Amino acid sequence: MLWFVGTNSSAALLRRMFVIHSLPKHCGFRPVTVEQTSQITRHESPATPFFIGLMVLEMVVGLLKTGSPVLTISDGLTSVSCGMISRIPLLFMRSCELTAYVFVWDRYHLLELPWDSAWTWWLTFVGVDFCYYWVHRIAHEVSIVWAAHQVHHSSEYFNLTTALRQSLTQQFTSWIFYMPLALIAPPTVFAVHIQLNLLYQFWIHTELIRDLGPLEWVFNTPKHHRVHHGRNEYCIDKNYGGILIIWDRIFGTFAEEADKVVFGLVFPINTFEILYVQLHYYLYLWRRSNTFKTIGDKLSTFFKGPSWSPGKLRLGDHVDNPEVTGQEVPHDPSWPLPLQLYVVIHFLLALGTYHDLFENKMMLSQLTVLGMTCYVLLTLTSLGLIMDQRPTAAFLEMLRCVVMVTMQGYGCAKPLLSSLAGPTEVRRPAARFQSNNGDGW
Repeated sequence: MLWFVGTNSSAALLRRMFVIHSLPKHCGFRPVTVEQTSQITRHESPATPFFIGLMVLEMVVGLLKTGSPVLTISDGLTSVSCGMISRIPLLFMRSCELTAYVFVWDRYHLLELPWDSAWTWWLTFVGVDFCYYWVHRIAHEVSIVWAAHQVHHSSEYFNLTTALRQSLTQQFTSWIFYMPLALIAPPTVFAVHIQLNLLYQFWIHTELIRDLGPLEWVFNTPKHHRVHHGRNEYCIDKNYGGILIIWDRIFGTFAEEADKVVFGLVFPINTFEILYVQLHYYLYLWRRSNTFKTIGDKLSTFFKGPSWSPGKLRLGDHVDNPEVTGQEVPHDPSWPLPLQLYVVIHFLLALGTYHDLFENKMMLSQLTVLGMTCYVLLTLTSLGLIMDQRPTAAFLEMLRCVVMVTMQGYGCAKPLLSSLAGPTEVRRPAARFQSNNGDGW
């Protein structure tokens, strides 16, 4: 159950996704430093090709099996855009979880379990999954944390791209719940398992896998996770588990899939505007708190459940939720095919810039990193407005294209075709540099 350092074979990468590795003393595993493990959280996972391959496979199988696509361009691009935005803080800081974990470990750890003991790895595996259960549960039961996590539930579709629909802000609170592990489990082992826990959860976001038999008793599966993403009353606040479903069975938050699951938020947002998807609930909480007069009610708006209101229990109830009939249709406005192609092409261009940014961030100045980050955010926002068909989309897209051409001229963004680089070149005066001895060169 390990991350094979330096092993990038297809078989090893696939085993990582499903958390099925040999124990350290049997696999030639070698220990890694905290700095090396931080690279795992800062750089793209070697499993990314599998993500792409599985998403393509799901689209093909779904089309053959159901006769209709499992996702739409607008929803799929919004999900991937959320995943891109969620990683932007890593350009400017280390992982909150790992940084806090190392701090607590260095100063307060009670035991120093051996890294090469199978018990250390099994204990950390179970510990990380147990902590994830509570991270996830609190994200549904405390409104200010739900404001971050609701991003992941905002899609009305349930497919592998939905797994990438992650929050920009949730990482700033989730680290708190892993700190008890820092008292006993080495940071290197923790860093491996926190990544494996997230990798595992990618494949359970699908409607194509219906039932896995006895595995459903122990593991979190697509069947269980569909319930978690449902807005049916029987689905709300259920099945929080990461890899294991046993925590939900123990703590009374488990529900079997029954009626047709209708996915998404209780009150759908019906937009693809990426910053709105990420941040709208914070604004809602602020406005809602201002409708109350007492300090207690104002604070309760943020720290009690999303369904809470004065006079109700901490988690509130669902009496005000819209009735779910099973006939609901996901938000999918029609838009012209040429416009869809335009959005896809420019999204891929922005994705290329985003990839280059993460690949070369150590060689770029902070100003360049900030400029490229703002360009990526501008592009994702503009494309979201186009998909929403907003009146302001044309003006913002024109502005974005000017920025894009300028960035291509300065080498901060790649053109679609190398032959297009010439016309967009920006002439700059040649700089004259002086060597240390004063000679020009």
